[in-house]
Amino acid sequence: MKHIFLASLVAAAIALPVQAADYTLMAPANPGGGWDQTARSIQTVMQDEGIASSVQVTNVPGAGGTIGLAQFSSQMAGNPNALIVGGYVMVGAILTNKSPVTLKDVTPIARLTGEYEAIVVPAASPLKSVADLVEALKKDPGAVSWAGGSAGGTDHIAVGLIAKAAGVDPTKINYIAYSGGGEALAAILGNQVTAGISGYGEFEAQVKSGTLRLLAVTSAEKLDGIDAPTLKESGLDVVVENWRMVAAAPGLSAEQKAAVTADVEKMAKSKSWQELLKTKGWIDSYLDGDAFNAQLDKDIAATETVLKDIGLVQ
Repeated sequence: MKHIFLASLVAAAIALPVQAADYTLMAPANPGGGWDQTARSIQTVMQDEGIASSVQVTNVPGAGGTIGLAQFSSQMAGNPNALIVGGYVMVGAILTNKSPVTLKDVTPIARLTGEYEAIVVPAASPLKSVADLVEALKKDPGAVSWAGGSAGGTDHIAVGLIAKAAGVDPTKINYIAYSGGGEALAAILGNQVTAGISGYGEFEAQVKSGTLRLLAVTSAEKLDGIDAPTLKESGLDVVVENWRMVAAAPGLSAEQKAAVTADVEKMAKSKSWQELLKTKGWIDSYLDGDAFNAQLDKDIAATETVLKDIGLVQ
């Protein structure tokens, strides 16, 4: 009788589904921005797909994500259920803010999405093409004002690369950093700046309505459904992709890291996530493991070079 009871207990244990993890996920930015949207998207898909029983999102904004990064690395060390969203903007912010905490103080898991930059001008602008913009830049770099996101972020880096490719001193660019996409958009639409630069999604509605003119995108090849040349086609050898990633806490064991990576990969390969990417207009640039770590090292080195050229990093 005892053996039958034990056997039934074992059978019941085998029949039970594996308990999905509960995750906390930090978006080191204000609600509504790209990192917050990424975090909320991860939350939705992980819960809908049963990868996690619960995902709680918290927002810790400031200093291009470095305030949240510092808090996450110190408070979540060794916690296998804690995640943080980050990306290319954070790479620049760590350098420009001389942040004592870097991506080496967390456990990078995977690059998830990518988005190319778009260069726009108000519809009434006399600048009709990238050639016109380059001509104005060469004539007087300081007279061409650019609206974009945080100093040292993807937008700022792209403008520095555009200036370099055009043969203009990158330290002379007149870049105005805005804390939110809405503020930058208002400045462009209000003709307070010459041009604007951000992810295409930030400008799509205004481009389609005709209030903004799209001069070019920073992809290597033309993008489907977007009627604009690349910078390369416009004579500037510049390609910039703003990618977003997810990282785990520092101090995880190899087994814990593998379990988190498996959950993130399952989410990224799910039908729900793929549909969400189409809706958001995000590129699927999933990369994990050693390949992602190697790419991250390359991106950090390249970003440091550009920020030194712009004069933001000594």
